[in-house]
Amino acid sequence: MKRTLTIFILILLPLLSLAENRTPKYVFLFIGDGMGLAHASAAEYYKGHTEHVFDSRPLSFTMFPVLGQAVTRSASNLITDSAAAGTALSTGVKTNNGMLGIAPDSTTVLTSIAARIHEAGYKVGISSTVGLNHATPAAFYARNIDRDDYYDIALDIPASGFEFFAGGGLIESKGKDGNKPSAYTAIENAGYTIAEGMDQYESLKGRTEMIMLLQNDGREKTELPYAIDMKAGDMSQKDLVEAAIDFLYTENGPGFFIMSESGRIDWASHANDTKAAILETISLSDAVATALKFYNEHPDETLIIVTADHETGGLTLSWEDGYSLHLDELDNINSSKSLTDGKGTAAMDEASHRAHIGWTSKDHSAVNVPVYAIGAGSGLFSGRMDNTEIPRRICKAMNITF
Repeated sequence: MKRTLTIFILILLPLLSLAENRTPKYVFLFIGDGMGLAHASAAEYYKGHTEHVFDSRPLSFTMFPVLGQAVTRSASNLITDSAAAGTALSTGVKTNNGMLGIAPDSTTVLTSIAARIHEAGYKVGISSTVGLNHATPAAFYARNIDRDDYYDIALDIPASGFEFFAGGGLIESKGKDGNKPSAYTAIENAGYTIAEGMDQYESLKGRTEMIMLLQNDGREKTELPYAIDMKAGDMSQKDLVEAAIDFLYTENGPGFFIMSESGRIDWASHANDTKAAILETISLSDAVATALKFYNEHPDETLIIVTADHETGGLTLSWEDGYSLHLDELDNINSSKSLTDGKGTAAMDEASHRAHIGWTSKDHSAVNVPVYAIGAGSGLFSGRMDNTEIPRRICKAMNITF
């Protein structure tokens, strides 16, 4: 048996190496905003708990054959914010916290890999579970010295010309004071069709070359519900990725680049909302599984990368003393803290304490983040790297000049 397994591995390794060195036509970049190794581990152990096994159960991406880690500091701070980290992941250049697509000198305009890939003839899709003009998705199309200038950032969406956008909506779509023309109108005037909900998407997708997919009544909302709070008919990150593939893929077509952010891992972690953070990480895994299905159909032409912009919360799978986790203590938590009053929030914190899951911060941390990869060109993503190397290596894999 051991000899047979050894022979199988010896045969498989050159094949994996060959696949890792191919040129991808279809590239997925998943960003788990705020997701550290502890988030992935917590999600794996919670999956094991729900399946009634005394073990972890892997997420779709934690079994990828290539594993690396990325340094996340910004140009101005050892602890980055999402704007600077998003800029590093999109442009390959570090900038100051708070800035999007602009160099630290506040004047030099940076070019995102989404724009480079689009200029090379590929289609591009950008999606997020939070507002599309929030820091991470915006880093792939916008240029602004202030990440909170949501209105002007939203106006960069139609200027990008990218074929597909999907997410929770737009923050301050009529400006901070609500007295400016709707950014949605500018997006439609640029040729985009706006679909609210999957039913509208299905009816409109064949009539347009550029689309923005929102949830039902999406113009009035700014983020998708937490996975823990979802009701029947609510859209998930998996839905966004499925729609992106459906809209961008054509047989014998030009290929595509899809960036999909799981933005509410970060929000749950800022709130130290343990179960919400775990279920958001599992929701990311479900979305990546959709890309994996596509990869299995196009294994020689597809590259999938999963990483994070930073870790949030200093999550730890231990608390004070003792060598045990009690994940059953989370079973009776049925909503996020955002839908809970102060007394309920305190009860959630106590349940997390009893589960022996702790948080050391309500903000970002400086720890390195994981990088998982599979498919054509994935061999470029092993080992330790700076986060600015990730977009550069994507372009290298695609033979696109950076």
